[in-house]
Amino acid sequence: MKITDILSADMVIADLKGTTKPDILSELAKTLTSKYKEISLRDLIAVLAERERLGSTAIGDGIAIPHGKMAGVKQILGTFGRHRHGVDFDSLDGRPTNLFFVLVAPEDSTSLHLKALARVSRLFKDGSFRERLMTAKDAEEIFRLIVEEDARY
Repeated sequence: MKITDILSADMVIADLKGTTKPDILSELAKTLTSKYKEISLRDLIAVLAERERLGSTAIGDGIAIPHGKMAGVKQILGTFGRHRHGVDFDSLDGRPTNLFFVLVAPEDSTSLHLKALARVSRLFKDGSFRERLMTAKDAEEIFRLIVEEDARY
């Protein structure tokens, strides 16, 4: 599985505007549902918020991977967003979160869902890669950096 199987260039937000966890989840969900009309915005926000209630998806080092499963979704879909100043996302390390990768999977796709989570986690492990994402000038450059980094694995 490659990140480009999940993420397309039009699903990258270079400058998230939200200042709270619900704001960020909503902004990312709106981007995804603007392209994938079969997904209800209200339902997606509810799925992502419910997952956050179980425990934060902010894994530290400025990274969060909000995710969930939904009926009607045919394949794993993603959207990526960057917040230049960071948002309190209840991160494990207590620091602000800047980089967000949302994954939405079909309801019955446990193994693919876990593979996608592992792939995204591995991608963002490299501190220099995260730094390049933070200094990228726009969404196009962010997507190019993600594709290049993903090709290394």
